[in-house]
Amino acid sequence: MTIEHVALYVRDLEAARDFFTRHLGGTSNAGYHNPNTGFRSYFITFDGGARLELMNKPGMADDAKPLARTGYAHVAFSLGSRERVNALTERLRAEGFRVVSGPRVTGDGYYESCIVAIEDNQIELTV
Repeated sequence: MTIEHVALYVRDLEAARDFFTRHLGGTSNAGYHNPNTGFRSYFITFDGGARLELMNKPGMADDAKPLARTGYAHVAFSLGSRERVNALTERLRAEGFRVVSGPRVTGDGYYESCIVAIEDNQIELTV
């Protein structure tokens, strides 16, 4: 079995699309719009075939997203080297994104950093 894609509702669809294409090298499709419901989405495809669907629709709730909560905790992106993890972490920090941990070696041996990125959703950068 293969996970086909992961989906994320966002307030600002264009800003989310820009983040994942500009910072993480994803490629976006042209987008989808259902004029009957107002639903809009983009599929972002990454190296290796992983896909992220970014979605928006009118009337969505936008509850607080504390880091320690139930539900999906983060999406992890493998950058291929410690140097790339370090560089992207520092670039994101310089652009004002909150780095909540790392870069560091975790207890289970991962080299990673965790960043609160799009609309208080956490991403993990790892080797």
